[in-house]
Amino acid sequence: MSGGRRAAVTVAAVSVIVSTPVFWLFDGPDTGQMVGATVQAATGVGALVWVWLQPAAEARDSAVRTGRAEANGGGRAHTGIRRRGAGGSAAARVQQSGDAVARGRGSSAGTGIDYTG
Repeated sequence: MSGGRRAAVTVAAVSVIVSTPVFWLFDGPDTGQMVGATVQAATGVGALVWVWLQPAAEARDSAVRTGRAEANGGGRAHTGIRRRGAGGSAAARVQQSGDAVARGRGSSAGTGIDYTG
């Protein structure tokens, strides 16, 4: 779960835990209101536990165990992930990328994540 989403769910859960039960308790709750406040607080606590137990966001793009790439005569070779610009905020992962070889003038090669596009 992303950081922003986790924060939003946390704020909502805390609001649920605190909001209505506080108003009921100030007014001298009857048995039904006490049960309702308990259920509402338990729901909020459950949401907090759930959101913090969620795994971190996985990589959107991945390259794993790629093969060899070779560039000749001004070509470009890359065995990982290529993106235009700064790559944005999307996650990417490269593991065990293959060899990248460049031969000749103007050729380029790389492994991993390349943001030059």
